[in-house]
Amino acid sequence: MMNTPPLPESVVQRQLDAYNARDLEALLGIYAPDAELFEHPGTPLARGTAELRVRFAARFTEPGLHAQLLNRIVMGQIVIDHEIVTRCFPEGPGTLALVMIYEVRGDRIAKAWNLPGPKHLTGASVPGRQTPPPP
Repeated sequence: MMNTPPLPESVVQRQLDAYNARDLEALLGIYAPDAELFEHPGTPLARGTAELRVRFAARFTEPGLHAQLLNRIVMGQIVIDHEIVTRCFPEGPGTLALVMIYEVRGDRIAKAWNLPGPKHLTGASVPGRQTPPPP
């Protein structure tokens, strides 16, 4: 019996679910050991499990972190997600529109690119963070 690899969109959905659950080990298990993460078009952000671990572990310390999927496009092994990400930026909590492009090989993400949009601060305070006064 042949093992059929999962559909690329199911691999990316598992990644999104692990991210929102802040499950670092599950998340890292979805990326190939030599996976690369870029800010589009080619600025390297992380390569390999160790660098991805550092990046995601830091992100998972943010209160209220959550990625909401707005739209998904699948073209072969490429999956493109349009998301709204709730984060705690250095200036305070807010949201960010984000496009993520994933290249899936087999059952793992091999490469990913992010295209961040503008930040929108919510104005709510977060304990331990200073929110700058309005201009």
